[in-house]
This record gives sequence, structure tokens and C-alpha cells, in this order.
Amino acid sequence: MTTLLIADDHPLFREALRGAIARAVPDAKLREAHNVDALYALVEAEPDADLLTLDLNMPGVHGFSALVHLRAQYPQLPVLMVSAREEPAVMRRALDHGAAGFVPKSADAETLARAVAQVLDGDRWIPEAAASAPGVSPNEHDVAARLRDLTPQQFRVLQMLGDGMLNKQIAYELGVSEATVKAHMTAVLRKLGASNRTQAVLIAGKLSVDPDTMTLPPEEMEHG
Repeated sequence: MTTLLIADDHPLFREALRGAIARAVPDAKLREAHNVDALYALVEAEPDADLLTLDLNMPGVHGFSALVHLRAQYPQLPVLMVSAREEPAVMRRALDHGAAGFVPKSADAETLARAVAQVLDGDRWIPEAAASAPGVSPNEHDVAARLRDLTPQQFRVLQMLGDGMLNKQIAYELGVSEATVKAHMTAVLRKLGASNRTQAVLIAGKLSVDPDTMTLPPEEMEHG
């Protein structure tokens, strides 16, 4: 049986995706995630799924970083990005970072169904506008390569750091000791080539959808 995973925080759009998938693959088994924690748990529970549709703008996804991480951990799982963002450059960045396709949320159900079917057939779904957009910069490729080296737990620590959380808050959320979080943080800094937490967030921020609008973490975060 074909298994498809849907990750989107909007119930109405998850419903629209269910309808499109039912049209493309009537007998598919569907599993859904409404937030980023549920997404990682779902992919871990269904590593042999046939397709993941991932909302680029889901809170906690942090631009293209989740896509890069998932492609590194589960290279066999095709990821079809869906987003309200329709700029050709955004689409091209998603494809360059390993997405099997990109579908704007403004697309109709028939287009969604065709995209799902094409990716399930092993092809890519590339919007015409994305094909002519410039590719990602060497610097961004380098950051993506560094992120791919992070373990799942190190990646979660980095994401929580990007959400402005202190070590003790991260430890509580992950159910580990602060010493464990500090050990993960040390590994994150080393793998990213960062000298402190703020620099780590800035480096990872190169994969955000709008890198120029990034907010720096509070200064006291360096001592958190």
C-alpha cells in the first residue's frame, strides 16, 4: 500500500491535500503532522513512506533547514514542498536543496494531484518559473552541507536555539539534562564552524526563506 505523509499546520489545507492525494492514489494510506515535532515523529515512525508533502511555512520548519535535514536522514523519502510563497527563487531554492517538487498553495486540486502522481512515479515536479530562476549560492550550499552533518538531536537543539530558547528550556523540551544540551551545543558549533550561539543561528539562517529579515537571538542567550 502507498503511504503518504502530510505536514501542514492548517487543517483546511491538509483537507485539500487529502482530496488531491485521494484523486491521485485512491488506496493510499495517509498520515498527518500538524507541527514540526509531530513531523519528525511521523517520519521516524514511517521511514518507508512513499512521499512527504511539507509546508515550507509551517512554524518550526525554519525555511529550508528541515528539508535539508530530512533529505540527509531519509534520502529515500521524496519531499514535495507546498507553500503560499510563489517566487521563482524560493521554488528553485527548494528544488536545489533536494525537494522532488514544489507546488504553490494557489494551485488547483487537479494540479496538486498531478504533482503527487508524478513524484510518486519517480519524476520531479518543477514549475516552469523555477526552472529559469538562478540556483542557490555556493555559500548556501556550504551551509546546507554542514547542516546535513548534524544528528537529529543536534538539529533539534539548533532549531530550538533559533526559536530563542535557553539551554534549560531546551533540556526540558527534549527530556534531557542541561549537560547533555551543552554537549550537543558544542557539537553544533563545531560542525557549523561557529564560535558562539548567535553565530550558529546566523549561519543556519542562511537557509531561511528571507535571510535578510532574520532576528538575532537576545544577547543574554550567549550565557543561557
